[in-house]
Amino acid sequence: MWAGIGFLRLITLLPWKAQRVLGGYIGRFAFLFLTERRRVVRINLGLCFPELQKRERMQLAKRHYEAVGIGAFETCMAWWARPERIPEYQFVGLEILEKFQKEGRGVILFTAHFTTLEICGRMFSDTMPMGGLYRDPDNPVVAWLMHRGRIDKMSVAVPMDDLRGLIRGLKKGHTIWYAPDQSKKGKKGAFTSVLPFFGVPARTNTAMSRIAKMSGAAVVPFFAQRLEDGGYRLEIFPELEDFPSDDEDQDAIRANHLIEENIRKVPEQYFWIHRRFKKRGEDLPDVYKK
Repeated sequence: MWAGIGFLRLITLLPWKAQRVLGGYIGRFAFLFLTERRRVVRINLGLCFPELQKRERMQLAKRHYEAVGIGAFETCMAWWARPERIPEYQFVGLEILEKFQKEGRGVILFTAHFTTLEICGRMFSDTMPMGGLYRDPDNPVVAWLMHRGRIDKMSVAVPMDDLRGLIRGLKKGHTIWYAPDQSKKGKKGAFTSVLPFFGVPARTNTAMSRIAKMSGAAVVPFFAQRLEDGGYRLEIFPELEDFPSDDEDQDAIRANHLIEENIRKVPEQYFWIHRRFKKRGEDLPDVYKK
């Protein structure tokens, strides 16, 4: 494990253009041999993009694997690269967060799981303070690396199942990264409903509405894109108006629609390898069952 990590650290010394090319090739290689995950991607794309022809979805799946490969190299850069080696990026809407920070008001930085997650998280934390949720991996080496590379850079780090800690952080004025698009039931199985995602019923996290209500934090959408020229665009959108409402499910549907809009901008960069439509209840079929 340590030898592999040492090799990855050496790779970060390569020019960024070379890393992107190499990451793309590794992604294509993975597409050929990781057949089970390829099947998950094919099912997800078939459910979410029925308007595409089979050939078009296959091309999208291949581009997605290339994006995943590049994302692996981005993670290495995010965790280990010196600031001057981080690729170029542009921030749009930074003044929105600056306003809330001056007011001392907490912000739920509402986003989703894209392959650019790690590198854009580094870019964000290099620009202004940002907190986040975390779950320690089972592998102790990876857990140590994650703390060194990601968690120690956060202004506040909250365990994934610590709702009270999250609310305390927001009340203290922290901006905390929050992505509700991968539903994970807590110990009590609370805060989830089966709601449409790309028009398909999916187990959906509904907690963001309640967290905003309990903390008084602003909910500010944040989405990022990997650009063709090797740079990145990080965009902060205005605070969601009339959020939260009295209907947590409708709030979650609204959040899903925003995520869908930003996925459609760069569909290959979303985490399609995740089983987004699992555990939907006995009334709905298991789309991943062989």
